[in-house]
Amino acid sequence: MLISQDVAQLKDLVTKHRRALHQIPELGLSEYKTKEYLYNFLQYLPNIEIHEILDTGLVAIFKGTKEGKTLGFRTDIDALPITENTDLAFQSTHPGKMHACGHDGHMATMLGFAQYLATHPQEIIGTIVLVFQPAEEGPGGAQLLIDAGLFEKYGIEQMIGLHVFPEFDEGVIACRKGPMMARNGEVYITIKGKSAHGAQPQIGADAIVATSAVISGLHTIISRNLSPMDSAVLTFGKITGGDAMNIIAQEVKIEGTMRAFSDEVYETMTRRIEEIAQNIAKGYGCEAEVTFNHMYRVVDNDAQMVAALEKIVGDSYVTTPPYMLAEDFSMYQQKVPSLFFFVGIRNEALGYTHPLHSDQLQFNEEYLLGGVECYRQLMKELNQ
Repeated sequence: MLISQDVAQLKDLVTKHRRALHQIPELGLSEYKTKEYLYNFLQYLPNIEIHEILDTGLVAIFKGTKEGKTLGFRTDIDALPITENTDLAFQSTHPGKMHACGHDGHMATMLGFAQYLATHPQEIIGTIVLVFQPAEEGPGGAQLLIDAGLFEKYGIEQMIGLHVFPEFDEGVIACRKGPMMARNGEVYITIKGKSAHGAQPQIGADAIVATSAVISGLHTIISRNLSPMDSAVLTFGKITGGDAMNIIAQEVKIEGTMRAFSDEVYETMTRRIEEIAQNIAKGYGCEAEVTFNHMYRVVDNDAQMVAALEKIVGDSYVTTPPYMLAEDFSMYQQKVPSLFFFVGIRNEALGYTHPLHSDQLQFNEEYLLGGVECYRQLMKELNQ
């Protein structure tokens, strides 16, 4: 997209921030060095108010002289427990931790936007609230901030956020109206049987056999309990159980993930998982205990805000397909109309094709300026 001259001048600043932050990745709710770095930059900007929220979060506020909405802009600040595998000169200095989801880029984009607001106060309309949110990767910092009174304290009327995305080329801004990312949850099932000698299976109740049947039965939910027009995923990626090769297993545990693009589908899956697991296990003389960890909601973009984004981006705009990935930005969308969009970072010639959460994720900081430009123009467009 076309980058204004004033935003283009932020390239070196944004690059500096991204590379410095990339070197100090920290996990959710432990982002103390990251918070210190952010605060040390923000505190010297003119016309800014800075507030702490939670132990590691920050809120920065710019107030304009023109009447308008109170718009919130969010960046996540946490990293992942991944050992970096790149040849970057600014690699992670924290062993076993890496900004493998691009949050370093998100923070750099936000700091670039903060710099722009501080040096162009005449352009600020209404109130701009910059939210530096911890723990997006877990346990879900967005909800923690909501519970801490984010919306009540600062009066945010609409929320905006972005994510770098390697499935779109550099310079592309991608979004869609309505559901864009899935609601997700974790599923934990314990199958309890009765132990016996492997040579006398009739005396016991085999939790392994029961679990096999439960898993097969659960996978019929997608094909038989949901409409073919609905999209959903149910995956069990972990199974543990049994004591020895010649002992009928007394207990087996399975863990999985579930995802859907609507609350109705998600709730149907939840109900059927419990019913199927318990009834099939019972048929094998076993019991099933089912628990859920309901995590993030559907990223559901406000149609008018998406239209505003499409208008300002022009030919660089792409309508993204929905993804089964999940994002806790969705929790803000339960409170106010909100917009979440992708910033393309893919460059096949340079090998910047690795997916999010890869230990080799890389990107060119120049294209973070597209996010700054979108933020700048959305501030105006959403106040029309």
